[in-house]
Order: sequence, then structure tokens, then C-alpha cells
Amino acid sequence: MKFSAMPYSRPDLEAMKANLTACTEAFLAAAESAQEQIAQYDRVTDLSVEFNTMGSLANARHTIDTRDEFYDAESTFFDESWPQLSVYFQRLNEAMLDSKFRPELEAHYGSLLFLKLEISRRSFKPELVELMQEENRLTSRYQKLYANMTVEFDGKTMPMPMLGKYKVSADRAVRRAAYEAEGKVFDANRAELDEIYDKLVHNRNAQGRMLGYPNFIQLGYDRLGRNCYGQKELAAFRDQIANDLVPIIAEVKEAQRKRIGVDRLYIYDDKFRFPDGNPAPEGTAEEILAAGRRMYEELSPETKEFIDFLYDNELLDVLSREGKAPGGYCTMFEKYKAPFIFSNFNGTAGDVDVLTHEAGHAFAFYRAMNSDIYPDLREPTIEACECHSMSMEFLTQDYHKYFFGAQTAKYELAHCEDSLDFIPYGCMVDEFQHLMYENEDLTPDERHGVWEKLEKKSRPWLSMDGLPFYGRYAHWQWKPHIYLNPLYYIDYCMAGTVAFQVWTLSLQDRKAAWEKYLAFVDQAGTKTFADLCQSVGLRIPYEDGCIREVGSGIRDWIRENSSAEA
Repeated sequence: MKFSAMPYSRPDLEAMKANLTACTEAFLAAAESAQEQIAQYDRVTDLSVEFNTMGSLANARHTIDTRDEFYDAESTFFDESWPQLSVYFQRLNEAMLDSKFRPELEAHYGSLLFLKLEISRRSFKPELVELMQEENRLTSRYQKLYANMTVEFDGKTMPMPMLGKYKVSADRAVRRAAYEAEGKVFDANRAELDEIYDKLVHNRNAQGRMLGYPNFIQLGYDRLGRNCYGQKELAAFRDQIANDLVPIIAEVKEAQRKRIGVDRLYIYDDKFRFPDGNPAPEGTAEEILAAGRRMYEELSPETKEFIDFLYDNELLDVLSREGKAPGGYCTMFEKYKAPFIFSNFNGTAGDVDVLTHEAGHAFAFYRAMNSDIYPDLREPTIEACECHSMSMEFLTQDYHKYFFGAQTAKYELAHCEDSLDFIPYGCMVDEFQHLMYENEDLTPDERHGVWEKLEKKSRPWLSMDGLPFYGRYAHWQWKPHIYLNPLYYIDYCMAGTVAFQVWTLSLQDRKAAWEKYLAFVDQAGTKTFADLCQSVGLRIPYEDGCIREVGSGIRDWIRENSSAEA
């Protein structure tokens, strides 16, 4: 079914509550066999699929146009409803965990589902509902504020994402001016950005304390479903990045500085890779989309089936428009077994990155929804999901020529360098968030001071040149994940190290790498992240020595392929 034809109607919240209550009561009353309880749990799963599909449709249509009053109201409805329903889902989850038939239930659903339920049990209680609703209102407020920011530049008024091509202009003065214009817009919204984040930190910490934690951090880990590692492992991972990867990237950035011919790297030079300009995809947005379809039709039979379904059913909305929410994401409409890609094309190589990254998510969703895997196990934890997307960025390498033509080698080098120097940035975002929740009463200026220290630790090659917003080190507010998805961002870093492993294998044996990737994807959420990695012979990112090994291999590839600059 085409996206435009997918019917939407607001679910009856009270009926949903009544149905969940009835299922839970029937589950508890089942005395004869595990099959009676399985029937009730499966019924709740079906109810969830319907409710979640409507929620995903409402959110997608709201982010497509945040000015649409109808879907703005529907988005608000789900912001308020999901926390309320958590109470009812939790009752059933607890009944599952405490069932006298638990051995039979575990044999039927698998032990990992019960680990997920245990994490869910310790991360929720009914007293949280009001705080969760407030949290949703605050994140929606941030999203709407960001979406409606416009900037005056080049004689035009444009949505913020459209600055992207100017921020990588071959003219350094234009790059600086674009960053300056962007910074002024954020500075104009300074008070509200500071207020929203302060309220979010205090709100989330209050939720954590209500569950017996000193702050939000462990609750944040639980909400992300992390089930095989904790704060200790991630701190060790960040240390590996600082000790083993930052020096390698410093070498890469120094080569970049010399290549583009500047005395020092400023923030507006960071993403500028070549003196004659960064590689940009050739053609119109429509032609780029057509090239994307051709790429996946040729990559494998599995991706051909997937991409034809996606394109034929209008499951991409990628053009930037006023009122459209920033950023990009992939979601799914479970009822229709349909993934959906949202983005903001801006005429840069990032447009192609969307067609590889977000399509990696969509491909995994498509495979899972069309498998016999139980719905609650179709999606793994987030770092594994990001392995799907970031690996696909590299596995499509043979087809990037369809977008970049003679500039393909330059794109490959730039993409590799971008992927590499993203990792300490992502770790910086993660460490910043930990420090914010551990020190909730910092003033806005103190928060910016923490970011400044982390910048100098993680990206010492960059200077801010006294720009608005950037010069006061407030530019962490540019990253929506910090507001919307707390403690999520490091998942990209861990996934990046997995993607690099898949890529280096593909350079030697493309077929073997694809088969390894497909095996990883097709296990969906039936294993923990660590087990998924080990099951296909990949190193777990936080293992000692992993970063040193991966980083040195990528450094060698960059050295060998830097002739792309010619």
C-alpha cells in the first residue's frame, strides 16, 4: 500500500486500556496451560502493532509538515498516550515474568524476550507517567522550534538544512558566512534552547531517582534496552577512542589541512575535504533517487525486492521544505510491513549517505517484518540497528559511481574520513550527556564550558574562530539526539567500528562480506549485540584492542587512497 493511501485514525485510548486490562486478567486467570497465556500475550502484540502503526503514521506526517495542525494534534495525542499505556503493558509484562508457566513461555518465545521484560520492569512504574508526558512535551517543543528555524542567506530565506551545500563551499568565505548565519539563528533562540534542555535534564533525573537511581543514566541505558554491557564498558570504549583513535585522526586531519591549503582548521573547514570542492552527487534530486533504485536493484536479489517495494509505495520523503522537521530517520509501519525513510536533501554528498544509511535501516526492518521472527524480537538494540545502516554505507561502494561519476574516488576517501573522524565526535556527545546528568544544576554557560573541554580533548585540531553560537561552544545544541534521544549517540560509534570491519572484509571478498552482513541482519533482535557480533565473527567494539586494530587498518587504507585528491 502506498504511503499516501495508508489510512489513519486516532486509536481509542480508553478501548485500548480496556483491551489490555482484559488480556492481562485472562492471562492471570489461565490455570490449565501455557497455551492460554501465549494466546493472550499474542493478542496484546496484535493490539500493539495496530496502535504503533497509527503512532508511526502520525509522527511521519507530522514531521513532514510540522505546521499541519491535524497531525500536530495527533502527535501530541501519542505523546500523552504512550506513557499512560505503559502502565497497562507493564502489568502484563510482570505477569509474564511471574508466570508459573515461565519455563514453557521461555521455550516458546526465547529467553531474550524475558531479559527485555526484566529491563522493562525495572525502568518503569506508574508514578513516572506525568514526568514522561512532560518529557514528551519538551522534546516536541524542541523539535518544533528547530523545524521552524529559517535562515537568510544568499538572498533567500531557507530552512536550516539547505545551508548544507554552503557549509562545504569551495569558497572559504562562503563556508564561514554559512556557519555564521546558522550560529546567529541559534543564538536568537538561545534562551529557549537553554530552558528546554535544563528542564529535560531535571525531568529525566527525577525519573531516575523515582526508580532508585542517583540520576537518569541507568534508566537511560535501560530505555535503550542495553542488555550485554553498561557504563563501565562504554567508558572503556571512549578511553580506547581517545587513546588509540584520536592520534590516528589527528594525522588524517593534518593531511586534510595541507590538502585544502589552510594554516589551521576552523569549524567551517572540518567537512571541507578537497581544494576544488567536495564531491557532490550529479543531477537533480529525482535523478539521485533513480540512481539509488538502480544501485539496490544491482546489489543483490534481496535488496532489489526491498527497493522496488520502497519506491513503488512512496516510502521515502527526502526533499527539504519549510516546516519540515530537521534531520533524517527511518521508521516502520508494522501493520503494512513497510519501512519509511525521512530526510532533507540539500545537494551534498549527505543525500547519498541517506540513501545508504537510512536504507540500511529500512532493509533490516523489511527483512524482519517479512520473516517469522516474533514481533517483539524483530528489532535488536540500537547499536545493532546502526550496524545495519552504517555497514550498508560501505557495502554499496561499487555503485557510488552512479551518483558521483568521475568524483567517485574523492567521495570514497571523504566518506571514509568522515566516518572515522565522526567516532570521537560521537564519543564526545556521549561523555557530555553523562556529565550533564551527573551535574544537573550546571548553568547554561557551565554546560558550554564542559563542551569546550571535550572539544579540545576529542577534536584538538579544530578552532571556532569566534563565530556566533560556535564560539561560545553552544553547538552541542545543534545535535537533536542530545535533546530527543538521550545517551543514544554512542551507538553510532560502536556500530561504526563494526561497519569498518565489514568494509575491510568486503575489500577482500565482496560476496563473503555480503553474506556476513545478511546473516547479521536476518537474526534481527533474537540475540544480544555482543552475541550478534560473535555469531558472524566480528569483534565487539568495547573489547580491549578492537579500536587499535580497526583504526590502524583504516589509516592504512586512507594513506593508500589519498591520491583521490588529485
